Amino acid sequence: MTNIPEFVAGSFRDPNGRVFEHQGRIYRTISKSAVDDFNAVVESGLYDELIRDGLLVGWSKANKNDFDLEDDIAVVIEQEKLPFVSYPYEWSFGALKAAALCHLDVQLRALQLNVVLSDATAYNVMFVGSRPIFIDYLSFRPYRDGEFWLAHQQFCEQFLNPLLMSARLGVNPNAWYRGNLEGVASQDLAILLGFRGWLNGTTLINTMLPSFFERRAKTKNSNAETVEMVQSRKLAKSAYQGMIKRLHAGISKLSVTTDTTVWQDYANNTSYSSEETTSKEVIVARFTNTIKPAILWDIGCNTGRYSKLALENGAANVIGLEFDTGALETAYAMSKREQLAFTPLLMNAVNPSPALGWNECERHSLKDRANAEAIIALAVIHHICIGRNIPLSDAVNWFVDLAPSGLIEFVPKEDPMVQELLSLREDIFPDYTYDAFCTTLLKKATIKESETVNAHGRRLVWFSRFN
Repeated sequence: MTNIPEFVAGSFRDPNGRVFEHQGRIYRTISKSAVDDFNAVVESGLYDELIRDGLLVGWSKANKNDFDLEDDIAVVIEQEKLPFVSYPYEWSFGALKAAALCHLDVQLRALQLNVVLSDATAYNVMFVGSRPIFIDYLSFRPYRDGEFWLAHQQFCEQFLNPLLMSARLGVNPNAWYRGNLEGVASQDLAILLGFRGWLNGTTLINTMLPSFFERRAKTKNSNAETVEMVQSRKLAKSAYQGMIKRLHAGISKLSVTTDTTVWQDYANNTSYSSEETTSKEVIVARFTNTIKPAILWDIGCNTGRYSKLALENGAANVIGLEFDTGALETAYAMSKREQLAFTPLLMNAVNPSPALGWNECERHSLKDRANAEAIIALAVIHHICIGRNIPLSDAVNWFVDLAPSGLIEFVPKEDPMVQELLSLREDIFPDYTYDAFCTTLLKKATIKESETVNAHGRRLVWFSRFN
């Protein structure tokens, strides 16, 4: 019996093949026009080498006759399915830097075997825990003698420039990136950097000079002359490799230094005593060990303390969502250092990533990517309801809709953290009570446990959603 595949919307950009999901598995088509290049790269041994070293997702050949496909499809392959799809505008500085270096490492390994990448989009990199991994087989093709790195500008705009915005200006690029899915244009960054952009080698060569020559080309040449000039450029393979190595070295040295943010130090500045913290940890551990979720979302993961605890108690993968960039950076550094199956992402619960791109479906919203078997939402509901005026019932329903099981920490008004939120504003939240919380929750789920965990009346509530 044949099946008509539903292609992943974001894969339309590649004319040589599309991605589709079938029965929970991921497939990629390869057109007749691209199959020779694909086979040549297979024969080079590059795919096997990259998979062996954890730089490329695994694959196997599928039977194309199992699917109802157009005649121009030559091959169908099945690719390893990753725990979660995230986007560059959701990554920390550390994660974006790791993804950039991964892309360059793949480029260098490919050139050694006379293969190149035809593009440099950051969306071809995903994360397994804190480890970046390349996902697009059709970006590889045989190297052509003397060719220039035509995707250099794309690499700069989607990887380098956002990193420079953080490292050189101390400006978080995530909102800019989300507003422009192609990244940070070199001309825009050149304006922001001003004179200081000419004082650093990496910035000078990859951002300032290309921006200068691009403006000059637009004023001095017709479009046809510009295209001819670009296509006529020749670059020795050794120079191609040297260009990538210098860029790799420059990015490796980039770092971001920011003042400690409010929530980055939250783990050491809470209303919990040490005994109360231990009690909370016991409940989180018991919840996770009972559910043993393949994927758990930690809403408001902060620096990842409870994400790590969940992994130690039965969760296979944890996706952390955190709005504070300082806490997020600390969480990613811990995940990388300890090689955890923990992917922390920049996400504001009251303004999560929406559907974006062509036809509003090229990049999926957070809600469309929801795949958690369980969630934990610790010390976050009061920030949503009182900090951002979201009705309590809406917040509870949002949590319950994310996963069939969850652990929510309800923080009452008597808690010092809530009192701090109310200190400079009128209390317009008469419905923010534990009873109202339970009333809403019980419309969609059962309450398996509810336990008070500190002297101010905080409760950890374990819910199980109705089928």
